[in-house]
Amino acid sequence: MALYAIGDTHLSLSSGKPMDVFGGGWTGYVDKLKEGFSQIRPEDTVVLCGDLSWAMGLEEAREDFAFLNALPGKKLLMKGNHDYWWNTAAKMERFFQENGFTTFHLLHNNCHFYGDIALCGTRGWFYEEDREGHGTKIFNRELIRLEASLKAGGEKEKFCFLHYPPLYQGYRCQEIIDLMERYGVTRCYYGHLHGGSHRLAASGKHGGIEYHLVSADYLGFRPEKLVED
Repeated sequence: MALYAIGDTHLSLSSGKPMDVFGGGWTGYVDKLKEGFSQIRPEDTVVLCGDLSWAMGLEEAREDFAFLNALPGKKLLMKGNHDYWWNTAAKMERFFQENGFTTFHLLHNNCHFYGDIALCGTRGWFYEEDREGHGTKIFNRELIRLEASLKAGGEKEKFCFLHYPPLYQGYRCQEIIDLMERYGVTRCYYGHLHGGSHRLAASGKHGGIEYHLVSADYLGFRPEKLVED
């Protein structure tokens, strides 16, 4: 049993927005994802750090979920800024059950455990880009969700998974970083950054927390192993 993470699969098997149009590493990315997941075994866990599908609703996302469900491993799903299909937990779980998507579990207002490690997280937010209006409400809600997830982890070692990076060159979301440090997070994994933005990513240890970018194109569409068997 091993633990992996990857974000930003940006699937579009039925919504007409394939990422291949960006060329470069995105060319043939669906096949690359399938190949990248070939290292995963059924008993392994993979955290999917948001931006999973371009679909606008659950029905439109059905083919993308069928693709992900068919890949090996248990998947913990998180919300990204482009996951417009995201709905209430009850509706999503019912949709998964009705379609036989048995490998999905939500990482949202909760935490999951991998042995003695608590897997915590939320989407996050680029608060500096919108400190007025509804942005403040969204950001505060994300802080509440993150703290609820971290509290649920109890006294276990905590890995934090986010979609938005809380730290990168020229940007620091102090409120989220403070929460992670207060609850003893040892590692933070995040996505969202693509292409030339990879060079802005924070990596390595900052203030006692190890930061890792796990965007799919950054990883070559091969989930990163976080914990050895």
